[in-house]
Amino acid sequence: MACGGVPQTGGSYWPSRVELTISCENLMDMDVFSKSDPLCALYINTSGSQWHELGRTEMILNCLSPKFAKKFLIDYHFETVQRLKFCVYDIDNDTYDLEDDDFLGELECTLGQIVSNKQMTRPLLLKDGRLAGRGTITICAEEITDTRVAHFEVCARRLDKKFLWWSDPFLEFYKQTETGWQLAHRTEVIKKNLNPTWRPFSISLRSLCGGDVERTIKVDCYDRHVNGSHALIGSFKSTLAQMQTGTHICPVECECINPNKVKKDYKNSGVIYIKRCQVEKEYTFLDYIMGGCQLHFTIAIDFTGSNGDPSSPNSLHYINPEGYNEYLSAIWAVGNVIQDYDSNKKFPVFGFGAQVPPSWQVSHEFAINFNPSNPFCDGIEGVVRAYQQCLPQLKLWGPTNFSPIINHVACFARQALYHSKATQYYVLLIITDGVITDMDLTRTAIVEASRLPMSIIIVGVGGADFSAMEFLDSDDKLLLSASGEAAARDIVQFVPFRHFHGNSVALTHSVLAELPDQVSSFFNSYKLKPPNVCVP
Repeated sequence: MACGGVPQTGGSYWPSRVELTISCENLMDMDVFSKSDPLCALYINTSGSQWHELGRTEMILNCLSPKFAKKFLIDYHFETVQRLKFCVYDIDNDTYDLEDDDFLGELECTLGQIVSNKQMTRPLLLKDGRLAGRGTITICAEEITDTRVAHFEVCARRLDKKFLWWSDPFLEFYKQTETGWQLAHRTEVIKKNLNPTWRPFSISLRSLCGGDVERTIKVDCYDRHVNGSHALIGSFKSTLAQMQTGTHICPVECECINPNKVKKDYKNSGVIYIKRCQVEKEYTFLDYIMGGCQLHFTIAIDFTGSNGDPSSPNSLHYINPEGYNEYLSAIWAVGNVIQDYDSNKKFPVFGFGAQVPPSWQVSHEFAINFNPSNPFCDGIEGVVRAYQQCLPQLKLWGPTNFSPIINHVACFARQALYHSKATQYYVLLIITDGVITDMDLTRTAIVEASRLPMSIIIVGVGGADFSAMEFLDSDDKLLLSASGEAAARDIVQFVPFRHFHGNSVALTHSVLAELPDQVSSFFNSYKLKPPNVCVP
């Protein structure tokens, strides 16, 4: 199954897409002076022995019973045993690697078990099979049949202060289910503000009300505490139908009521204003691809001196007797999937950080076929040939500048904005050994590209410190430019090659995991439809 749910060649069916929601109870407390900071990583195994990571939830500070807001979307194949493993960790540092974090427990099961139960609660187990204390994990599954979303603009006024003269408010939206309230969305925290205005956000109707606009929705307003014991400011209940009546001129007013404060003279603990709640159909990645949207992939290869002399077996560019190195392995693994989505299978491929003949000047965006007017290679085989032929002709040098190649691709992506429909989307695949010299310029380039139909995938090869790459892949919060401007969305996916130990299938899944949502979220945010709307 290729990325995004496209059926295998000759397939005559469409898999169901399933959304998984995760929560835990009574996790082990691994920290001495505070509670654990849990995160759940999801792994899948369809080949027997190899697990590969599908994604991670957000990390929640100081909490032993977390409700994770991030959902997982998985294609469900009835005829295939899809083994899943949910691993919960106490995050102790900022590194991407989870092996240096405390393990809190895991659950291994099949997607079929979850789907058949709809909601499944099981004890967490340690690696040796023993119970992980009293810790449990609950997984809820819901098939995606409704692609509508509700777009919200919300503010609050006169919220109660919870600490001295301020609060740090955030909102949680809950769906009513047969087993209780299920977290659908958590907003950002607005610090030290009793009259906050949250950034616009969207919630799928599936997550918020099961598609029923008359189903009751609960909204809690909390004052965030660093120790995890967030203080309830107040709550209200409403329906999506009621919220939809709100406008900027006449917003829906919802009084925040704190049940612990209700007395004879109590009025409320503030008012939440729904200034906009607009329901729209949201197209999926498949809708765009099958509707004629073209994905254009550009490959950029790091030829800086930090990779080592290509003639030395210790170099990352050294081609072994079998004809491979980590760069070639990454190109083959990812390229064999992405070429299925590129109609002409011609890829522009650039190098950066090397001295290039005949001038021997350092270049940060040279065509590896040395033809700047036609940098395209025919298929992944052509990319591999061009790489092998150019390598002996270069002098690996430096510095490692990402911004020129990002800006190069952004120029083409910017032109695509002039189309009235979702016709073109650009993906830049950077393969690098991990050292960035122009970090401030790179951050600015990424923030600007976040407003374009463009994504950036970074594959890190070798054993270098990849903390800079992890910083750019800002899953928990939006990347900021050097001047403080926030990205419009997260467009960077970083994957360390060494984590996959030669498993090209696992590498490909991880590299392309976020791309479908990045494509669909961009075009939906701009209200751009597929060129030829074709929904299976």
